[in-house]
Amino acid sequence: MNENLTREFAARLRTWPAEGDELTAVARLLLIDGLAVAAAGASEPGPRLVGALARERACLPAASVIGGDFATAPEYAARINGMAMHVLDFEPMWNPPNHALSTILPALLALAETLEAAGAPPQGARVLRALLKGIEAQGRLRLASQQIEPRALTLHPPGVVGPIAAAVACGDLLDLDEAALVAAIGVAASRAAGLMANVGSMTKALHCGDAAMHGLEAALLAARGFTADLDALGSPRGFGRAYFGDRFDAAALLAPLIHPRVLDPGPAWKLFPSQYATHFAITAALDCRAAIEGAATIDRVTVTAPVMPYIDRPRPSSGLDGKSSYQYCVAAALLDGRVDLATFADKRRFAPDMTAMLEHIELRQDAAIPGRFDAMHVDVALTLAGGKDIRSRCAAPLGSWSKPVEPARVEAKASGLLRAVLGEDRAATFWRIVTVPPSAMRVTQLMRALRTASAA
Repeated sequence: MNENLTREFAARLRTWPAEGDELTAVARLLLIDGLAVAAAGASEPGPRLVGALARERACLPAASVIGGDFATAPEYAARINGMAMHVLDFEPMWNPPNHALSTILPALLALAETLEAAGAPPQGARVLRALLKGIEAQGRLRLASQQIEPRALTLHPPGVVGPIAAAVACGDLLDLDEAALVAAIGVAASRAAGLMANVGSMTKALHCGDAAMHGLEAALLAARGFTADLDALGSPRGFGRAYFGDRFDAAALLAPLIHPRVLDPGPAWKLFPSQYATHFAITAALDCRAAIEGAATIDRVTVTAPVMPYIDRPRPSSGLDGKSSYQYCVAAALLDGRVDLATFADKRRFAPDMTAMLEHIELRQDAAIPGRFDAMHVDVALTLAGGKDIRSRCAAPLGSWSKPVEPARVEAKASGLLRAVLGEDRAATFWRIVTVPPSAMRVTQLMRALRTASAA
């Protein structure tokens, strides 16, 4: 390990200006996508339950709850909005696999609201810059883990690296000096957690919400003089060794900042609201579906995919659980010719035709297929009632790193979600606020536009 890995890591990110038109454009698109997905996810049971808990606490109403008619303490708002941003599994994917948006952006927005309320100028540009730094921090931490393939994961990544990255981002917004930022990272490193067993449940999104909450809290504590170990990342009993043992690669944290991770490899934009590996299977299944007259003609379905045991869910327990099921996502694509938010309602999961179709699907996990999202593929093969075979392979879904989409496609996705949740007039208000120059964007106005009509 380096003499003081945490200090060097903090200094590298703290001094990076994170400026330039290309960086700002991607950060703005991430802001739009993240907030639209959060608006759509805010009414899901998980965020609503955590929101009810926050209301009972009668906290200082300083930060807006997306889709709610109330404000709460910044930490609680970050937690609830982080859950809402992730619960649909519709936020961008990163490589190595991680959820870098829901763990950082809600914390920054909650903090920015409080700063503006205290008299600070518009915080839009500073939020975008801080978001870039948090994404960079997460990418480096994920590389350092050397758990690059999903099959190698021992813990859910956003719960492990998210608190640290959120602390880095919030520390930037608070203008923490180097010593305070080191302390914020140390505090956040002790809040890292996230069991893979909870994938498919409400707790998966709580990993992201808690990361945002704990990262923000760590930065706020450090700003007040709270202390932590001076090298919580690199010490013999620190984060790196505790979570990843001898495999932890400290050098990944300190590489020259030449190609920011928000651009290289950048985000893979999600066009289906489900676990990212299922996008390969959905794309292949939709191609097969287009080649047949109807799902009633299907006798047998074989899905051949990389080894990812946590996505092998032949009979998911709920629509939410179906988001992490190869079998369910393929069944929905074949039956409906689409996969969207309605796909993952319990009503669709337990419909008779879905229950029947799941019995016809066999998943084969092939260890010879790479598990990296930028190298894997999934095959879907149908055998029709008359004996005819239909096959399709997806090696890269639309929106991925090798099949990018234009920003207009991402904005169209966001626009559709916002219109459905807010209505035409309030969605138009959102777009007016978010499209001003970042230096003039008031986060307070942006967040109030996403509250319920009675509170906006």
